Amino acid sequence: MKRILVLGAGGQIGTELVPHLQNLYGKDNVIGADLKDALVEKLRENGIGEKVDATDAQAVADLVKKYKADAIFNLVALLSATGEKNPQLAWNINMGALLNSLNIAKEFGCAVFTPSSIGAFGNSTPHDMTPQDTIMRPSTIYGVCKVTGELLSDYYFTRFGVDTRSVRFPGIISNGQLPGGGTTDYAVEVFYEIIKPGHHYTCEVPHDSYMDMMYMPDALNAVTQLMEADPSRLKHRNSFNIASMSFTPEILFDAIKKRIPDATFDYNVDPVKAAIADSWPNMMDDSCAREEWDWCPKWGMDAVIDDMLAACRRKAGME
Repeated sequence: MKRILVLGAGGQIGTELVPHLQNLYGKDNVIGADLKDALVEKLRENGIGEKVDATDAQAVADLVKKYKADAIFNLVALLSATGEKNPQLAWNINMGALLNSLNIAKEFGCAVFTPSSIGAFGNSTPHDMTPQDTIMRPSTIYGVCKVTGELLSDYYFTRFGVDTRSVRFPGIISNGQLPGGGTTDYAVEVFYEIIKPGHHYTCEVPHDSYMDMMYMPDALNAVTQLMEADPSRLKHRNSFNIASMSFTPEILFDAIKKRIPDATFDYNVDPVKAAIADSWPNMMDDSCAREEWDWCPKWGMDAVIDDMLAACRRKAGME
C-alpha cells in the first residue's frame, strides 16, 4: 500500500485509524473521507479530508483517481442496534458502500479492506471458541450485511483478482470517539459515565452476557498487519476471527469497582440489545489469524480499564 482512501473516516474506528495510517505511511498518503462536514473539517486539521457519500460510486471513483489511491479502507456501516430501527437504510448504506468499493477497486487495481464483525454469527453458531469456518445465520440486518460482505469480497478476489481482506472485529473499546448504536457500546460508555459525579452507570445489556472485546490499539494493528501480510500465506481472506478478551458487564463492572470503590451499577435491559448479545459468540477462536499472519493482541482487560479511566479523566479535565 502506498496511498490509502479511508471511507467513513469520521467514525469510531476511522478517527483513530487515520492517524495510525498517517504515522505508518505519511500524512500525504492517507485520504480521510466522510459525509458530515464537521468530521471532514476535523480530518483536514491534521491531513487530507474529503467530503464524499460512499454510496455515490462516481464520487468515490473520482477520489481514487484524484489521489491515485491503491487501497480502499471501507469503514462505512450502520451498526447493529441502529440498523434494526431501519433495516432498509442499513442495507442501502452498508452494501452500497461495499459494492462501490469493490467495483472501483476492480477498475483501478486497488486493495480493499472492509471490517466484518462478531455480528456475522447467530444463535446456531457455536458460541464458545467459535470456529473460523462455521455456520453463519445472523438475526440482524447488520449481521446479514456482514455475511454478504464477506461472501462478496471473496467473490471479487476469486472472480476478478481484487485483493480483498477483512477481520471479524469484536466489540471495540476506545477513548477516541463514542460509538453509535452498537450492542457492545456499554463497554465504552461506562468509562465516560463512571468518572462523573455520582459514579453511576445503567447498562442496557444483561449482566451475564459474554461478548468478545478488543482495545482500539490492537484493532488498528490488526488492520495494518493483515493488509501488509504476505498473500501467499493467506488461506482465508474474508474474514478472519480475531480475539483479545471476553467478559460480561458484571465482570467488567466488578473490575472497575476495584478502582472506584463508590461506583454503582444497575441494569435497564434493552430487549433488542439483549437478543443480539445472546446470538453472538462468547469467545472466537482466532487460531487461523495467528497462523496465517501472526496475529497476537497485546491488551488485556485490566490494562484496558486502567488506560481508559486515565484517558477519560484527561478528556474531562480531571488530570
